[in-house]
Amino acid sequence: MTLETTPFGARASTALLTDHYELTMVRAALRSGTALRRSVFELFARRLPEGRRYGVVAGVGRALDAIRAFRFDEVTLNYLLEQNVIDTDLADWLSRYRFKGNVWGYPEGELYFPGSPLLIVEGTFAEACLLETVLLSIYNYDCAVASAASRMTAMAGERPCIEMGSRRTNEYAAVAAARAAYIAGFSATSNLEAGRAYGVPTTGTAAHSFTLLHDSEEDAFAAQLKALGKGTTLLVDTYDIETAVRTGVRLSKGKLGAIRLDSGDLAELAADVRRLLDSLGAEKTRILVTSDLDEFQIAALRGAPVDGYGVGTSLVTGSGAPTCGFVYKLVARATSDAKDADLLPVAKKSAGKASIGGRKYALRRIGPHGRAQAEVVGIGAPPVDDGNDRPLLVQLMAKGKPIGREPLETARERHRAVRAELPLEALKMSRGEPALPTIMLDGDGDPTENPYAPVEKKETPR
Repeated sequence: MTLETTPFGARASTALLTDHYELTMVRAALRSGTALRRSVFELFARRLPEGRRYGVVAGVGRALDAIRAFRFDEVTLNYLLEQNVIDTDLADWLSRYRFKGNVWGYPEGELYFPGSPLLIVEGTFAEACLLETVLLSIYNYDCAVASAASRMTAMAGERPCIEMGSRRTNEYAAVAAARAAYIAGFSATSNLEAGRAYGVPTTGTAAHSFTLLHDSEEDAFAAQLKALGKGTTLLVDTYDIETAVRTGVRLSKGKLGAIRLDSGDLAELAADVRRLLDSLGAEKTRILVTSDLDEFQIAALRGAPVDGYGVGTSLVTGSGAPTCGFVYKLVARATSDAKDADLLPVAKKSAGKASIGGRKYALRRIGPHGRAQAEVVGIGAPPVDDGNDRPLLVQLMAKGKPIGREPLETARERHRAVRAELPLEALKMSRGEPALPTIMLDGDGDPTENPYAPVEKKETPR
């Protein structure tokens, strides 16, 4: 069984969605006797993409599925042995591999900031180390799409956004993108696999090729209306927009559901078409716009008589930030192989890539008026709730079993609520620093240096 034959099947193995060095590390650790030491890994971002004010968590459900599907069958093990990636001792261990550890993380739809511990994986070094690449692959892409989608839906307000980017990314990413966009407020997708696999509402009508297929635009519209009903959406910019609108209204007897504009000056065209529709008695016919939209163009169209947006390329590529820059680092490990051995904080000291050792907790500090004020990340046990700090980490897996699954609608509603908590300037489209500062606390609960804090840019002397 391969991913090619069952791309989204529940039993498709994710074992080779990994990097070579993860297996060689485990191979060497087994030899040294350290592979089974209890360890804590943390997935986080040192910074947000340049100019972004917040990030959005997505991919949690997909990550849980990937961990459960991380299995090594005989064919896979033989391949790894033939390539000398593993030896027979590691092959024997991998044949019984099942992640049996615990996972905590931010739930889907939540926001994150520099230093936020989005995912905490606890298990033996060997079992947790192997998950690095597949988890980063999922989180880096899904969160990038969700973060872009959130900016777009914030600018759209109550007007719906439709995800239409399947043809602008690879076939697997297209499904993940539709899922992530839905969490961040998109109303539907054009991708049918996203509908089947995740229950995301799907929609779609016709492309320009359908109009070009027929002897006339009127023939094409008549065929579409006959097949899909008067509530359908007609694409009106294949030839002449005014003629097309008049034809659509006439054929539908003034009850056309919507028209779609896919080129030109959308704001000006939307205003012209709205006036035309109203003059023809089609006041309830909606106007949808597409054509390489992003959050900036959606913001620019807020004053235009537009009823909905279709977004493709910009969305599935993270609108200029196609990855979140997440890393997966060992932050604590047992001092010995004993089951009750103490956990020792460990951290990188590399210039520009430092990490903070120790198992973390995370809180969102809420002000008296319901506005978020700060991201609080500390080492050790969280403080007793003082009434204004909301815990952000929830347990996602217990002894290898998923316990944090939830409907996408729950994640979608969570995102709507937590985005509303942000300071108003967080939704500005101009470049800016993170909307919330990240406060780092040491094991005693005292503020400590934050290596992930934005660096103040010094002005160049004139």
